[in-house]
Amino acid sequence: MATKSANVMARVEPEVKKRAESIMASLGLPASVVINALYHQVIYTNGIPFSINLPKSIPTMDDMTEEEFNNMLETSLQQAKRGEGKPVEEVLDRIRNNIKK
Repeated sequence: MATKSANVMARVEPEVKKRAESIMASLGLPASVVINALYHQVIYTNGIPFSINLPKSIPTMDDMTEEEFNNMLETSLQQAKRGEGKPVEEVLDRIRNNIKK
């Protein structure tokens, strides 16, 4: 077996990390095993081993739990405070361009 000595560092959303690690813990798998398995699958498939797609519709409040909705609002507030927003004109232009396609 190969020696595991390389490190992988990645930034993820705290809530995503918490939820994913909770599931992995219930399966008895540490994150390092899951990441190693993912890397092996990338090699075996010569790509990402699952599809990455945009949702068919934008999630609405009706599609979310109250906690998910509040987390989304909190994330948006923090992004706005950090100045990570986009001008409304830019966003509307993107929406209009996507509708025309």
